[in-house]
Amino acid sequence: MLVVMKAQATPEEIQAVCDHIVQLGYRPHPLPGAQRTAIGITGNQGEADRGNLEELSGVAEVIRVSKPYKLASRDVKEEDTVIRFPGTDATIGGRNLAIVAGPCSIESREQAFAIAEQVAAAGAQFFRGGAYKPRTSPYAFQGLGLEALRIMAEIRERFGLRIVTEAIDNQTLDLVAEWADVIQVGARNMQNFSLLKHAGRLRKPVLLKRGMSATLDEFLMAAEYILSEGNYEVVLCERGVRTFADHTRNTLDLSIVPAVQRLSHLPILVDPSHATGKRDKVLPMARAAIAAGADGVLVEVHHQPEKALSDGPQSIYPSQFVEMMNDIEKIAPVVHRKLPRGVHVQLADADTHDSKPR
Repeated sequence: MLVVMKAQATPEEIQAVCDHIVQLGYRPHPLPGAQRTAIGITGNQGEADRGNLEELSGVAEVIRVSKPYKLASRDVKEEDTVIRFPGTDATIGGRNLAIVAGPCSIESREQAFAIAEQVAAAGAQFFRGGAYKPRTSPYAFQGLGLEALRIMAEIRERFGLRIVTEAIDNQTLDLVAEWADVIQVGARNMQNFSLLKHAGRLRKPVLLKRGMSATLDEFLMAAEYILSEGNYEVVLCERGVRTFADHTRNTLDLSIVPAVQRLSHLPILVDPSHATGKRDKVLPMARAAIAAGADGVLVEVHHQPEKALSDGPQSIYPSQFVEMMNDIEKIAPVVHRKLPRGVHVQLADADTHDSKPR
């Protein structure tokens, strides 16, 4: 169910409707739009009593939402969701493209700073790096953990980059939420429902990667788990699906970008690094992702990929990242987007330690 408020509805009227929904035993989700506020209703097994709701002051109409992903649907929120980060002009969604770049994993302070300096200079707004690494082999490098989170917090203070990093379970989720700006939920955890609900109870943006064999509906339903807990800042990320193809690591499904945008208001990024698994394919697929309408890309960059402890073959060199940014800057106007490439301000000395989000 969806309660659509009148354009002139007051905050008091909106709150009164939310209170009434609670009294009915359901959960309200007020979603302000450009013209009016819509209030999604969850927790109802059947249809809520329209009569009681339609008679409340400030209510324009009550409509039934047919899709199972109610809060992720454009039926609930027509306008695109734009996620903003206080103290910076970085956004995910909207007209500006979001560029997330960095190594697969944080290997050392020197390695992370060397890469961060170059991607910041090229115009990235977000720095990605793994602190906790879910690996196929238990003997592979698993990440530096808390040390890596501290290194990335220093990078934020030094270069003004927002930090995106993955949580692999409920324990690491709380730590990542404390130190990072965006919590990443990886493909292997897309249907880890307890983790999704935990992320939904945190007030921190979540980047949700598509599972290796997930359908569009399954992808949006996973996002719904986060939204249903009250966290409406969710970013979707296409990173390739498992198919019979062997010329790439996975098969990049760019058709999901317009499919998501038709059904959902949530922003969607594309990760051509994990999708292709091969350095020479990352730039062409990044260009294609922007041309297809993606809200940005997430790429792996390493200054010495031949020595990388994880995903070296798919990590592009900093010079290739600059080339990618130049290409995206040319493509952006064609799809009515903009690539912001402002100079990042040095906010603190590089030797600052234990710098948590403000």
